[in-house]
Amino acid sequence: MKHIFFVYILMLFSLTARGQEEKSPGREKDTISRSLRSKPKAPGDTLPSITDYKIISYRRDTTYLDTSLTIQKEYRYNYLRKDNFGLLPFSNVGQTYNSLVRDFRTTGLYPRLGARSKHFNYMEADDINYYSVPTPTTDLFFKTTMEQGQLLDAFITMNTSRRFNFSIAYKGLRSLGKYQHILSSTGNFRLTANYTTQDEKYRMRVHFTSQDILNQENGGISNRSQFETGDPEFTDRARMAVFFENAENLLIGKRYFLDHEYFLVRPGQAFSKLSFAHEFQYETKFYKFLQDAAAENYFGSAYQTSDIEDRARLKTMYNRLSLNYGDRIFGDLKFKASLYNYNYYFKTILYTEDGIIGNQLKGNEIAIGGEWSKTIGRVNLSADLEVNMVGNLNGNIFNGNASYDINDDLRLSGFISSVGRMPNFNFLLYMSQYQNYNWQNDDDFGTEKVYTLGGTLRSKKWGSLTASYSTIDNYTYFYETANAEEQPNMVLSRPAQYGGTVNYLKIKGENEFRFGKFALHNTVMYQNVGQDDLVMNTPELITRNTLYYSNHVFKKAMFLQTGITFKYFTEYYADGYNPLLGEFYTQTREKIGGFPLVDFFINARVRQTRIYLKAEHFNSSLTGYDYYSAPNYPYRDFIVRFGLVWNFFR
Repeated sequence: MKHIFFVYILMLFSLTARGQEEKSPGREKDTISRSLRSKPKAPGDTLPSITDYKIISYRRDTTYLDTSLTIQKEYRYNYLRKDNFGLLPFSNVGQTYNSLVRDFRTTGLYPRLGARSKHFNYMEADDINYYSVPTPTTDLFFKTTMEQGQLLDAFITMNTSRRFNFSIAYKGLRSLGKYQHILSSTGNFRLTANYTTQDEKYRMRVHFTSQDILNQENGGISNRSQFETGDPEFTDRARMAVFFENAENLLIGKRYFLDHEYFLVRPGQAFSKLSFAHEFQYETKFYKFLQDAAAENYFGSAYQTSDIEDRARLKTMYNRLSLNYGDRIFGDLKFKASLYNYNYYFKTILYTEDGIIGNQLKGNEIAIGGEWSKTIGRVNLSADLEVNMVGNLNGNIFNGNASYDINDDLRLSGFISSVGRMPNFNFLLYMSQYQNYNWQNDDDFGTEKVYTLGGTLRSKKWGSLTASYSTIDNYTYFYETANAEEQPNMVLSRPAQYGGTVNYLKIKGENEFRFGKFALHNTVMYQNVGQDDLVMNTPELITRNTLYYSNHVFKKAMFLQTGITFKYFTEYYADGYNPLLGEFYTQTREKIGGFPLVDFFINARVRQTRIYLKAEHFNSSLTGYDYYSAPNYPYRDFIVRFGLVWNFFR
């Protein structure tokens, strides 16, 4: 109910802001459609253009609001609100995803909390956007879920003047799910503001986020024959037996962010520009696992048999100072130094036969680095280097990028990166009331090192082709210690670092063929992992193909888009899911995959409203009940879901 109430308040607030704006004499009634013209404003024209509704990323890349209906919008109409190619969702909305694709490119120099299965919907600092709009702007997102719930995302932004903008947003989800004890309840609150002085010498942006991600956990289905035989008695999935019905995990995080810059010499004033900048972040997180009674036949022996509560906490403070210089000869230069303070801790101390397991990792880290970028004709070059100089969390990052516009249609880009970073904190230290889940490895584990080389050839006419090759040393992962024959239903995950080298190749192609009103959009990825032991597993082939029809109907009052999407990935040893850690672990007991996923959709656009209707996995009863997202966790059955995205302006 709190989700619905909060979204209702945002809707009421946005409608009030819309109604308070006075209309000028002689203005047409259809102000929304007139304010969303795709053409730039003509001299003397006071009505805003669509390009005036600016969206500014963390890196200050600027795009504008897009209310069109495209196949990319269809791919992004989901819980994460981004294209989830390479992610395999679990049965309920708001649960985790199994990663079919690995991405080792990162901008973070330091380890994070862990509990990575809980972070797919967690918005980091570089996920937050800022805005500049000529009129109050609202985005409302709605989609049905899996039984007794809804997914709502309400957002409003407005400029009180040309120099100051603020936005407020909240995404709330509640979904009961089809299986026993699998409820999801999440909330993502965001508040942003940005300001520029009249002389444009000082600019500032801030945000605050408060996020909570709660999932009931059941350990998966305990009698797989109930699912795989297709017995009509168990097509009501709530009747199926699960391992336990008394556990849940929860991730809560709050973040305060400030980024401001003062120009001693601002752009356009002289031949060069010169400024000082400061970025500040303070974030608190905790991950908690709760269980009424210990499931010793699943997680192993416990120190107590009831009221299990494991809680990991992390507090971080980050300050970065930078001196920024730029001119037409040398390009843009940034010299930066940062101070990172961290405190990862538990509130208990554990005495074992091997000694004491500490309850805290705490320290201060100092890093220095620089950034450079320059455009020379059709060539764009950039580089970013950062090295940790003081502290226990050894790390360094180098990213180099280059792009070349071959002609008006072809663009070639490439990158090289070297990342050395300590594993996440839950690899280094963890404490639990389950005996198997206690370890301290901060002195034993070294820096994970990843070297990547890749590039993309992109054509507006023919699509894109992307390839990358990575080598990973000290690859850090969770592995399964339970004996497959004697303990087939147990999950006993432990952290490890691989002593060998993992080589990872991936090639992705994307294109679209058009035949009048019909189009075929294809996304295909090939992956190959070179390793002496099966420590990192991915499917060799992933494909997504969409055949769809688009046309204006009802005298162009509606734009209609309908089609079929086919998804497939080859069999592989998919990672298993551990709900106690909120992590995936490497397993070699069974393979999943090799089953088709077919969706049918009908989408429509009426002015600034996009309406979505989809029959998901409608082939589920035709191809056999062998579809899993992870061992013991079935993929979604056939379901019809619908929703909309509504944008309106003043």
